[in-house]
Amino acid sequence: MTVEEKPDVTYGDVGGCKEQIEKLREVVELPLLSPERFVNLGIDPPKGILLYGPPGTGKTLCARAVANRTDATFIRVIGSELVQKYVGEGARMVRELFEMARTKKACIIFFDEVDAIGGARFDDGAGGDNEVQRTMLELITQLDGFDPRGNIKVMFATNRPSTLDPALLRPGRIDRKVEFSLPDLEGRANVLRIHAKSMSVERDIRWELISRLCPNSTGAELRSVCTEAGMFAIRARRKVATEKDFLSSVEKVIKGNLKFNSTATYMQYN
Repeated sequence: MTVEEKPDVTYGDVGGCKEQIEKLREVVELPLLSPERFVNLGIDPPKGILLYGPPGTGKTLCARAVANRTDATFIRVIGSELVQKYVGEGARMVRELFEMARTKKACIIFFDEVDAIGGARFDDGAGGDNEVQRTMLELITQLDGFDPRGNIKVMFATNRPSTLDPALLRPGRIDRKVEFSLPDLEGRANVLRIHAKSMSVERDIRWELISRLCPNSTGAELRSVCTEAGMFAIRARRKVATEKDFLSSVEKVIKGNLKFNSTATYMQYN
């Protein structure tokens, strides 16, 4: 579990997620910064928000950016951290999370990889599975028990939305679902520019060209492209990364990943 009083990520640090950011501003930022709008209309803002999509597409980054914008404490817990071997331990941790959140002026609780505890329930008598179910039931109890107009917002992230329990997904618990897909051409170029801002690079690099060479790439992979381009410059004992460095980096990172992902060793563990 990590706790950030105010994350250092802003909307400007997130590339390729323009549509997703707009949705999060409406369902998380607006209720925290302008709750009177909902009071005046007599409606409750969304309670829980599910972010879903492939790994590395910006789900956690966007959640941290919303927390920064709203001056909210950001509590991130990975679902597997709540899977404990002792009876009742996971449920106790969930209760303590919400108790901590209530002490903050504003708080966003971010359950990453929530499918580890929020998967569809099976009654096979396995003790470990029963403990996971207890943890999820406690999470549902906490979701049902807090005021959607209050200072707590709960966000969930998963790469496998189809495995989640319908009881968790029902309206009143998770009211909004935001898909994070792979960035398009413009989004990829924007991600590259953002990561290159902190680097020493030559002028007039053709980011659109480089992004065209990275189809179906995640934001995390594009960040690796920028890092590896810097490594090419270091190996050549240069102080500035060139367009050629980025092209060489694409060859190594993107095509290297494709080659690795198709190996028998990789397939064995996935």
